[in-house]
Amino acid sequence: MTRAEHGNETAVVEFIILGFQSVPEVEFMLFLMFLVTYITTLSGNLLIMVLVVTDHRLHSPMFFFLGNLSFLETCYTSTILPRMLTSFLTNKYVISLNGCFLQYFFFTGLAGAECCLLTAMSYDRYIAICKPLHYTTIMNGRCCLQLAGVSWVNGLLASAVVTSLMPQLTFCGPNEIDHFFCDFAPVVKLSCSDTHWIELVTFILAFLLTLPPFLLTLISYMCISYTVLRIPSSTGRHKAFSTCSSHLTVVTLFYGTLMLVYLVPIPNTLGDLHKVFSVCYTVLTPLVNPLIYSLRNNNIKKALR
Repeated sequence: MTRAEHGNETAVVEFIILGFQSVPEVEFMLFLMFLVTYITTLSGNLLIMVLVVTDHRLHSPMFFFLGNLSFLETCYTSTILPRMLTSFLTNKYVISLNGCFLQYFFFTGLAGAECCLLTAMSYDRYIAICKPLHYTTIMNGRCCLQLAGVSWVNGLLASAVVTSLMPQLTFCGPNEIDHFFCDFAPVVKLSCSDTHWIELVTFILAFLLTLPPFLLTLISYMCISYTVLRIPSSTGRHKAFSTCSSHLTVVTLFYGTLMLVYLVPIPNTLGDLHKVFSVCYTVLTPLVNPLIYSLRNNNIKKALR
């Protein structure tokens, strides 16, 4: 391992990502599982993007946001799985500090952007169901571009702030990250300098990027539920709710797994269980999103036919 002198200390310039080395007997099965998952995720999300662009029936705000979400999920899973698959093949688990910070930047930025994008999608469904007469006026092309642009900028900007602070930390050993990618907590845990300030900044930005979007999404669906329940016919209620059921399922999966990983305390002795929960929102969520939309959305199914 390459090291550099830093005053009277030896500064680490490389990390070793332990991943799933604690269970070597199943590494080959994990490689096959993650490879199939990655190929399926790319294929499903790319197919949705192509359909949204080429099929005129899908040229609406709802599918514009869906195309953005599919592109985001493609980038999201590509920040983690290719490197992990390469490590399985080569048995090389070393990553440079800059490479680790870069992976963290894209992972966190895309996760933050997804929080905001899901909120924009819930707002679109709120306008469509609660204010249908004003839908085309409010959700015009300019509004859709602004909502999508703000989502991307908010996530990447917040991530850039935290990532720009991480190189100022000193890492003087050990250098083993007990995770399968460069997440904030396991990386900062290895620092031998004061981390309170960067933890505070990260907490504030994470709070602003997750709680307000989650609350806005929750409020949107409360209003949608109230409006749907007031529809006199059961057929009308079913039709109205079916337009947002796919998005509601995706929101539940994303926030549910996110809370499970970052809010539920797990003892150090159950570190592998924490990795399994992390797989749910970093790998499985991008996989099931295109399946949910393609199986539960009639317009997508018609476009596929």
